[in-house]
Amino acid sequence: MTMPVSASSTGVSAVTAHYFDRTPRLRMVFSGPKAAESLTGLVTNDVLSLRGGDGQYACALTQKGRVIADVRILAIAGEDGSVQSWLVDANPAAGPGFAAMIRKYVNPRLAKYVDVTASTACISLVGAGALALLAAQGAAEATLADVGSGAAHTHRLITVDGVTARLVRCPDLGATDAFDLHCDAVDVPALRSALQQGGAEERGMPEWDRLRVIAGRPEWGVDMDETTLAQEANMDALQAISYAKGCYTGQETVARVHFRGHVNRTLRRVRFAGTTTPPHGAPLLDHELKPVGDVRSTALAEDGQLVGIAMLRREVGDAGELTWVSDDTVVNAVSVVGAADEA
Repeated sequence: MTMPVSASSTGVSAVTAHYFDRTPRLRMVFSGPKAAESLTGLVTNDVLSLRGGDGQYACALTQKGRVIADVRILAIAGEDGSVQSWLVDANPAAGPGFAAMIRKYVNPRLAKYVDVTASTACISLVGAGALALLAAQGAAEATLADVGSGAAHTHRLITVDGVTARLVRCPDLGATDAFDLHCDAVDVPALRSALQQGGAEERGMPEWDRLRVIAGRPEWGVDMDETTLAQEANMDALQAISYAKGCYTGQETVARVHFRGHVNRTLRRVRFAGTTTPPHGAPLLDHELKPVGDVRSTALAEDGQLVGIAMLRREVGDAGELTWVSDDTVVNAVSVVGAADEA
């Protein structure tokens, strides 16, 4: 797990990190006596198990077990240490579906929910020097150590050059060190300035997307949608499903797949030979030229290799060899790498 490097031992000039503005993600705050119970009844993970400073990955499903949204849930403690509220966020594509589900099923008199997307922001800091940069800009090293050595979605409040932000250990880029900084929208200019003073450079979302594809992390609206079962998107391997919790929407399908059978297809990482990029949805063929899946995401890795995420039938092995045919009728080789990296 990531551990912060002392700012005093490295110096700002040695810090290597980039930041990404992920503010367009939906953010909702839940509170009230039935908030945790309401949330845990709508998602695949066990919200009731969270303590202050903990977080988790989860899915919201249709009654038939299809993925409406994948979300991150952060349990926020009050002064007495008990959980007082829950911050839930989802990517921009999945946000409307998740918000509609909340409005339909959650009674605001028992579980108050507020959309805070417009009044808050999310800046993600990526790179091996991320925590050292924050330390150099005034964040307490003990707090950084808590987050850096914690489980995925562990979070703590920090102060960076006078700006208060919630630092979250983010597993969205696999083995690449990544942390989210949640802050008030009005503090974004000051936070950006602090990160830049620490040596961080801003990168656009196409670069974030490239990194998450290399890591094999699915994105709702691209690699999965409301036609995708939770296990087809590897949500069990990504620790988004609790098989010990109580009932929730779509549980019957998830449990049946887990205990009695299997899904017929799953998202897998692949490598493409050559330099031609297959379009989204391009059919993937086995040695008999039978369609066995399709391309979802593609990206160029650091070594120049074209990689991607594909939905493949279960019988295709993790070391399988496939092909796809480009518009000029050229047959291109595809190698199956395996499932997405676990959280």
